[in-house]
Amino acid sequence: MGTKHMNYCMTCGTKLELKTLKGEGEIPYCEQCAEFKFPIFSTACSMIVMNPEQSKILLIKQYGMDDYILVAGYISKGEDAETTALREIREELGVDSASLRFNRTHYYGPSNTLMINFRVILDSEEIHPNEEIDSYQWFTLEEAREHVRPDSLARDFLEGMLDGEYHFHDEKYGRKGDRYTDD
Repeated sequence: MGTKHMNYCMTCGTKLELKTLKGEGEIPYCEQCAEFKFPIFSTACSMIVMNPEQSKILLIKQYGMDDYILVAGYISKGEDAETTALREIREELGVDSASLRFNRTHYYGPSNTLMINFRVILDSEEIHPNEEIDSYQWFTLEEAREHVRPDSLARDFLEGMLDGEYHFHDEKYGRKGDRYTDD
């Protein structure tokens, strides 16, 4: 038996079995710990970084990749998402002053990660990138749409923010895509 992502208890290592939990369905259960073991996944933040006028978007290249992406990072133990977003902006862009606005969340299956996306508005276009960033460029809103990595969650978040309607293209890893609108 077991589950798609977790077959053994992370506490004691016992093989998990599926057991019915009222109102939840079949959930992995550890006989040794006598506990249900709900799925575990990573959590990260991505940020659509904008200039003060909100007329440009900053995209970055990292790790020798050719595509432009959003600034992003994993949430550290003890942090909330907002703290992580501001920490990543400070670390990667060298900027201490920014305002945050929550956009959307979306589960990304290939890395088993819940991604939390924010719009970040900087006080100026002046940044001081660290060694994690290979290059960066400010783009107009439409240019950013054209230059962000194709077929990526970054593109889905960016286009959703720009259009006010989110279309997540999960079909590439076996999940039906979702559609959300801003009201």
